[in-house]
Amino acid sequence: MKIDRVIGILSILLQREKVTASELAEKFEVSRRTIIRDIEEINKAGIPIVTFQGQGGGISVMDGFRLDRTLLSNDDMKAILAGLKSLDSVSDTKRYRQLMSKLSAENPDTINMGNQIIIDLSSWDKAAVSDKIELIKNAIDSRLKIRFTYFSPTDETVREIEPYHLIFQWSNWYVWGYCALRNDYRMFKLNRLTDLECTNEPCELRDVPEYTCDKLRHTKGEIKATVKFDKSLKWRIIDEFGTELPRFDENGDILLTFTWSDVPSFYSYILSFGDKAEILSPKEYCSGFHELVKRISEKY
Repeated sequence: MKIDRVIGILSILLQREKVTASELAEKFEVSRRTIIRDIEEINKAGIPIVTFQGQGGGISVMDGFRLDRTLLSNDDMKAILAGLKSLDSVSDTKRYRQLMSKLSAENPDTINMGNQIIIDLSSWDKAAVSDKIELIKNAIDSRLKIRFTYFSPTDETVREIEPYHLIFQWSNWYVWGYCALRNDYRMFKLNRLTDLECTNEPCELRDVPEYTCDKLRHTKGEIKATVKFDKSLKWRIIDEFGTELPRFDENGDILLTFTWSDVPSFYSYILSFGDKAEILSPKEYCSGFHELVKRISEKY
């Protein structure tokens, strides 16, 4: 797009004292004439650009024009690159790496060297999520509704939503938007939805509330219980709950009181620890979990 190219040209001019039209034309894969027109547009926008003819000439921001040329330092570029590469990790387009290459005045290989931060946002089965992300992103950009079948712990439903945000949270991808079935804003895990399609129906005009991340998903809920975990699981408990909630008994085992959304999913969570977890209270959860384990045992 032209606006991307103009922003890229301006970014390069802010980082370098002088650059030739031929260099810009090669970098952005357009003609020299197109670059000249883009420079004219930048001038019209109020940023004075001057050109120098002959050997050693080129294009530069006019001396004395106070625009911070260190706006994007090399370290800044490396940080931006890490973020853009993380978006490429869920897509096969490489569009974000290509954008970074165009925005950078340096050799992309130079920026890649010494980049200490690598962020991989892809799931274990990349194909299962990347196509959904592309479809949802296009629907959000076009302000169109999407439809899909959703599998929740309680039922299977067909949902139609107005998508507003793609969210990477709690190590998974979600779409957040207005759900016609619930008449409210809901978040849906991409791995749990199938038959995803764009309806080509426009979204309604709404005052969309700001999305806020619920960082306390383990400390909010409908039920409350105290569980003892074997001390060998300290790594997992710290990983999932942090360091503030856990307490320790005289043997070093972990005592944790927390809330959960519902009893069935709470039991499923405790089962994931095998024989390394024990429900201490309330007693009805102890007996209920005992009955669950008994039914499982009878199957084998």
